[in-house]
Amino acid sequence: MSFRQVRLRAPALLAATVFAVGTPGLAYAQEAAVESEEAEAERRDRLPSGDIVVTGRSLDTIGTSLPVHVLSGDELAHRRQGGLGETLAGLPGVHLDNFGGGASRPVIRGQTLPRIEVLTDGANLFDVSSISPDHAITTDPLLLDAIEIQRGPAAIRYGGNATNGAINLIDSKVPKAVPDGSLSGATEARFGNGDEEKTVVGRVTAGLGQFALHAEGARRAAEDYDVPNSYGSDKLRDSFVESTSYSVGASWITPKGYIGAAYSRMESEYGLPGHSHTNGVCHTHGLDLHCEAHGGFDDPFGGPDSHTASIKLRSDRVDVRADYDDLLPGFSHVRLRGSYTDYAHDEIDGELLFSRFTNEVWDGRFELTHKPILGFTGTAGVQYTDGKFGGINANNLHRPFPDGAYGFDGTPDYLTESVGIFLTERRSFGTVDIEAAVRKDWRRIDVGVPSWRSTVGPELAALFVEWYGADWKQVLESEDVERFRTRNPTVRHNPLSASLGATWNVGQGYALALSFGHTQRAPSVRELYARGNNLATNSYELGLAVGNPTLDEAGLSAEDVLETTDAINLTLRRTRGPLKFEVGLFYQNVDDYVFARLIETETQTGVPHNFLIYTAATARFAGVDGQASYQITPQSRVTVFGDYVDAKLKNENDNLPRIPPGRLGVRYDATAGPLSGDVEYYHTFQQDKIASYETRTPGYDMLNATLSYRFDLGNERAVDLYVRGSNLLNELAFAHTSFVKDQSPLRGRNFVIGMRHAF
Repeated sequence: MSFRQVRLRAPALLAATVFAVGTPGLAYAQEAAVESEEAEAERRDRLPSGDIVVTGRSLDTIGTSLPVHVLSGDELAHRRQGGLGETLAGLPGVHLDNFGGGASRPVIRGQTLPRIEVLTDGANLFDVSSISPDHAITTDPLLLDAIEIQRGPAAIRYGGNATNGAINLIDSKVPKAVPDGSLSGATEARFGNGDEEKTVVGRVTAGLGQFALHAEGARRAAEDYDVPNSYGSDKLRDSFVESTSYSVGASWITPKGYIGAAYSRMESEYGLPGHSHTNGVCHTHGLDLHCEAHGGFDDPFGGPDSHTASIKLRSDRVDVRADYDDLLPGFSHVRLRGSYTDYAHDEIDGELLFSRFTNEVWDGRFELTHKPILGFTGTAGVQYTDGKFGGINANNLHRPFPDGAYGFDGTPDYLTESVGIFLTERRSFGTVDIEAAVRKDWRRIDVGVPSWRSTVGPELAALFVEWYGADWKQVLESEDVERFRTRNPTVRHNPLSASLGATWNVGQGYALALSFGHTQRAPSVRELYARGNNLATNSYELGLAVGNPTLDEAGLSAEDVLETTDAINLTLRRTRGPLKFEVGLFYQNVDDYVFARLIETETQTGVPHNFLIYTAATARFAGVDGQASYQITPQSRVTVFGDYVDAKLKNENDNLPRIPPGRLGVRYDATAGPLSGDVEYYHTFQQDKIASYETRTPGYDMLNATLSYRFDLGNERAVDLYVRGSNLLNELAFAHTSFVKDQSPLRGRNFVIGMRHAF
């Protein structure tokens, strides 16, 4: 809230935010082999009917020139953690931005949200995880059938936020088929010793004629997780998490396709390791950061800094999905995706509710895949998104509106309306597949003015009548509203993206792919409207649209900043024979790359606080990632994997922050009848190419192993018992990609014991 107490006449810092809309659109998913036929058959034989075998991709990646990794079956079941980032960490090109046990975000090719897009069956997953690293992604990996990870620019299909990749979460909450025998399901229970994790999962799908009904749920509770004693403690304080997720859905299924809907709810409460409210007093005087109370600037908490800080979130979502073949003349497929999301979370320090984030979004898209025209097949689509977001920069919700004051009471809403249209086309010329795509988006953000009120007493009211007349309230409110609109302007962006790629199918399973991408990304909400303290990252931030001195000096506005990436991607893969591999090389040149530039670091409170101003510069990213596997025998396989990213701010003597270090690893998988297992080792190298306000992050070794035994109960029923050990060397490890790496080391040694039952 923002107000003036008459005796102070101090201007209040006032800001909030809006979600970043990438306006993704998804082309029709066509069949694409994930593995060779013999390997796929082998895996299918090992999985009971309750497991999902991904033989095609939901992402529009047939013949794609970009690397795609599909995580499913036993591999997904054993890797699953409570957060998406922890689940995917260790895959080629994917690192982790962690914030304790409750929030973790994936980092693809050196960048995380908002430059990657998270989808649920091709539809945007709306939450507030792109706003701050302590905000969880609202998905429960325990309820997923598969996860598809596309490394490289995917903005044509999924909008500008997919500049660096897309992650598609495949679930069964909207059934796509009637189960065999009219009933299928699965249950799972697991226990972890490193954080006393207790998890139960259940799901069931029933068929009634042409209708299928589905219900699922998961419950997870974990205490503070173990860390090596060399950290100074054997537990990471406030890394606990407790979450509940459930969904119910139904579909009408016909020979040509299905239409269905589902309702999902997620509730979670988790701690924020290392959180400090000491710097809540920090404010600016021009370009000087000051962290001492005086005048109208005081500590909004006014108490000890020893309380547990936590986030308590709730997300309700309704999905409508439909896919039909040959429904309309001239079109081979029709796809519909619609969703309504109502998200909110409270940030709590001890007993004080100091901040609340909300995000209410309506989203819909419609896509048509046409039949061949002159040899070309393609998909045209349109998407409309309407959202209302609120919450950033408000750290004093626990303080009531005072007496003797006037001004805004509450925080503003940020209203976003976005429209996107796209077209993808592909054709084969002999052994060469060509794909081309273009996308145009129109996005507008308006800032809603909060309510205005006055609590001045009769004596001051009489004085205001003398100064401003009988309508003094309207005069003061009008002045405040005008000032507010000047400081929080409407921002419009119209990004345009295009790509061209070719895949040469050399033969014998070899393919060489080359793609060129031109991607434009509109700045995110925090990048535009930040103005105030972010206590999660110990920083005071100033966005592009709120009186940014860097842009003012250049005579530019926030609408002039449109992050533009020109990328080249080269992918080499082999999908047949005992040796299989997929390796991707990439180079990106980014104009108007939006990042938070350090102005100064204030240490007056004893907790360093960075003054960051969002600005635009030219950046360069280059790197390589991939894996190669060799089938030693039909029952054993060895895989080598790794990745490396080099990033630089061009024309400046500095590096970009939180760039992941290089990594190299090896994994061995083996089966012996009902027994299967794997051992994985990788080394993450030291990161010493750091930004001016970062510190060097030492390298570390990670050793993980899994052992599983399957009991075949007949009638397509099975029970799996498994144990997975992670960080078996108990190394003290820090993720350089994390905003709070020193406050939140990675987990120490941990063993998870579980049982899965499929029927």
